[in-house]
Amino acid sequence: MQGPERDKPETKTASGAASGDGSAATYDFMVVSNRLPVDRCAPGEHGDDGSGWRRSPGGLVTALAPMMTKTDGAWVGWHGAPDETVTPFSHGGMDLVPVQLSTDDVELYYEGFSNATLWPLYHDVIAPPEFHRTWWDSYRKVNRRFADAVVRHADHGATVWVQDYQLQLVPRMLREARPDLRIGFFNHIPFPPPEIFAQLPWRQAIIDGLLGADLVGFQRSSDAGNFMRSARRFLGASVKQQQVHVKGQNGDITHIARAQAFPISIDVRQVTELANKPEIIERARQIRQDLGNPKTILLGVDRLDYTKGIRHRLKAYEELLNEQKLTVGDATLIQVASPSRERVEQYRLLREEVEGTVGHINGTYDTIENTAVRYLHHSYPIEEMVALYLAADVMLVTALRDGMNLVAKEYVTARTGNDGALVLSEFAGAADQLKQALLMNPHDIDGLKDAVMRAVNMSPKEAARRMRSMRKQILDHDVDHWSADFLHALNEKVVRDDS
Repeated sequence: MQGPERDKPETKTASGAASGDGSAATYDFMVVSNRLPVDRCAPGEHGDDGSGWRRSPGGLVTALAPMMTKTDGAWVGWHGAPDETVTPFSHGGMDLVPVQLSTDDVELYYEGFSNATLWPLYHDVIAPPEFHRTWWDSYRKVNRRFADAVVRHADHGATVWVQDYQLQLVPRMLREARPDLRIGFFNHIPFPPPEIFAQLPWRQAIIDGLLGADLVGFQRSSDAGNFMRSARRFLGASVKQQQVHVKGQNGDITHIARAQAFPISIDVRQVTELANKPEIIERARQIRQDLGNPKTILLGVDRLDYTKGIRHRLKAYEELLNEQKLTVGDATLIQVASPSRERVEQYRLLREEVEGTVGHINGTYDTIENTAVRYLHHSYPIEEMVALYLAADVMLVTALRDGMNLVAKEYVTARTGNDGALVLSEFAGAADQLKQALLMNPHDIDGLKDAVMRAVNMSPKEAARRMRSMRKQILDHDVDHWSADFLHALNEKVVRDDS
């Protein structure tokens, strides 16, 4: 997939700075996200290429890094360490423009407003959001810093693609500073209905910030609909179909903002190639052997987050053990819970509760030979994740609310033999595409238990039929398809309807 390309007016050095007169390098295409697509690494650490950096494993990086290496573009984001200045540099074929954050910025803008105000609010208030004016002030200040970095480095008429809920004010800031830019925004998490969004004291500013974009993308059509209803309700915007005619301070229409669904996907080729590697297949066999070769391995892979429904999953599994519908030895649950936002109080409490529940289940049901739950509080490289997908007979995705959930798509893609079963929450965006999964409501524990047992007892013929259908959907709509669709829609001409 090719993004915008054209010859640049100056030659860059390896660090990404322009040579010659010392002015900043400029780019025809820019991605903007809270984090750069790299993490620091120690010499000899996994992924180390001698530069001190390695590519991050997250879904957004997986989605956009291949495209960035093919385009004349740069990625703007924080490099991950507070109170540290890093100059622009290149890594893995990508030019990177770091934005500096202080310790206070991380506490107020990121941990505060982004993850203790917006995250719970946008996930249907599963946890209570907090509203603090100091957090909001920091959010505005940091968004301005990101916008300023783009303004410095964007060519005239450049395409800028802003990513996710941490930067919702950036599109409007760019529109005001650089009306020549083509601006896209993609929201990777759900967008709440107006009745929930109404709680946010700064709701008008957020909507106005997003409407600075030419195109606002969402995971699901329902999210785009929620956004348009909020634009109409809180800004009095004129909404026609999927378009808003955005007016400037003088009342004239400056541009048309559109809202559409663009469900994100995964790097199908990478997962498929790994799933067919003999050493990965052998690793999957070794995992089963290390667990005592149980008849059924159930797998959960999540960030340790209250939106993922891990507690509901454990409750359902414990009840199945108690009712002897599953027995230790015949069944084992592997729960990978990668560390997440450990300085935020809600997440510390969740970890204590999950680990306490796992300890209780294992203390009650473990045998000398076998364990009920193998709990892994780690992050793993994609190679180990694919081995786990191959080892698992049943994948459990029990999110209470999720923008997409790429783990579900990775599991399906890895099952190249069209075996295995996916139990999937209807509240995950992936449920819109993976309709042949065993869809369930994770709040309904009895319904969740029924879905688990259907998956455990599913015939090979039915499993193959379901998996074949889901794999076709993902193979036809991979991550390149997602980014190409969004950029095509962003750059197409919009017919203005004044009727």
